[in-house]
Amino acid sequence: MLPILLIVDDEKSTRDALSMALGDDYELFAVADGASARAILADEPVDILLTDLRLAGESGMDIIDYARALPNPPASIMMTAYGSDDVAAEAHRHGAYYFLSKPLNLDEVELLLKRAAQTRKLEQVNEQLSRQLEPVGGLDRMLGDSPEMQKIFNRIRQVAPSTATLLIQGESGTGKELVARAAHQLSGRSSGRFVAVNCAALSPQLVESELFGHERGSFTGATQRRIGRFEEADGGTLFLDEIAEIDMPTQVKLLRVLSERSIERVGSNKPIAINVRLIAACNRRLEQMVEEGSFRLDLFQRLHVISIDLPPLRERAGDIVLMAHAFVKEFCRENNKEEKSLSRAALDALRGYSWPGNVRQLRTAMEHGVVMSSADIINLEDLPDYLSRDQPPQTVKVPSSSPPHDFRLDKKVEFNLQYIEQRAILSALQYTQGNRSEAASLLGINRRTLQRKMLASLDVYDRYLKTT
Repeated sequence: MLPILLIVDDEKSTRDALSMALGDDYELFAVADGASARAILADEPVDILLTDLRLAGESGMDIIDYARALPNPPASIMMTAYGSDDVAAEAHRHGAYYFLSKPLNLDEVELLLKRAAQTRKLEQVNEQLSRQLEPVGGLDRMLGDSPEMQKIFNRIRQVAPSTATLLIQGESGTGKELVARAAHQLSGRSSGRFVAVNCAALSPQLVESELFGHERGSFTGATQRRIGRFEEADGGTLFLDEIAEIDMPTQVKLLRVLSERSIERVGSNKPIAINVRLIAACNRRLEQMVEEGSFRLDLFQRLHVISIDLPPLRERAGDIVLMAHAFVKEFCRENNKEEKSLSRAALDALRGYSWPGNVRQLRTAMEHGVVMSSADIINLEDLPDYLSRDQPPQTVKVPSSSPPHDFRLDKKVEFNLQYIEQRAILSALQYTQGNRSEAASLLGINRRTLQRKMLASLDVYDRYLKTT
């Protein structure tokens, strides 16, 4: 699909010349006045606006202002025969991508339009990625574009409005609490409290008091009445994480709570009615524990009304890069750092690792990378050591179409060094398919240095654009 270019110039000869030269590379509109330009901008998804400064009755800057206020503004380029530094600065303040002086140099126009089109395409890709990085359908901070996770999201949306007990099973670090919170937020109880309890962190002596509360004097150290977690969650949701860790006596009492919808505080025989939705989670298979005799069958049946099994990260490898970018963005914001990208070597290592700690481990690895990286790109050496172990050495494949380095020794050394540098930049751009961050990483420089070198040798960038 060709980029959409809008040319605004009240000189017919200029419109016709540009249309003839650019018509094969763009879906093109050429108009003479601001009213016609605004009509097209309002109706068409224009990618690039090329406008003259002085039009009959108004300024091209007014058209750029109009375009800039659109929900999806185009890249704008200003052209004029009355150029000056002040005019150029004013055009830039209005949002012009670049400033061209008349008479126009067609080669310069074509190069700038290609740059603007590529920038526009990158902006659209970034917008799409940003939308992907938003929580899906109100499911809290959960991320995933894989078919496995889409099924999970659909199941959460389906079961959340019910009052049925929910059992979430999956390895440690797969996001069981996120699922529980999402189910709570999408339920009719979202205005109530979400109370989370890690059963593995409670001793058998404390778990009963923690869940059901106790009366003053009910045991040594009970100096006052304590409200338990079931009462705290009344009208909302109680999330019992690692429920397999509770002992048999507490399992019996929990079964009674689910059956009778009431609790008794420790030291009291007075029942207290509760209105709580219970969500339980476990990183072990409760079915197997029932067979082994370490978990009650009747309690398992009460908990297993609706179940969600979360796949480990290694079984949804397609989500790794999406989540990695999201975590990098999050930690850059938290650490007041400019947004960073991940190098090709880093991404290859992330994809190739088995992630025994699942999403939690990936998140920690990305925090490590953000903190340790001193550039605008996170390289493999910035990530935890375990990701670089057993990684094969990375080599750059120079495209076969690249010309050989047949330098003539009778030329100046400065020319040969410049030529080597230009060829290295061009080869890196071709290899990374135009990704300047990855190209900079391959060359051992940062992205800003690469951009400066490209601007200093515009013919390098122009040759790359002509090959893409």
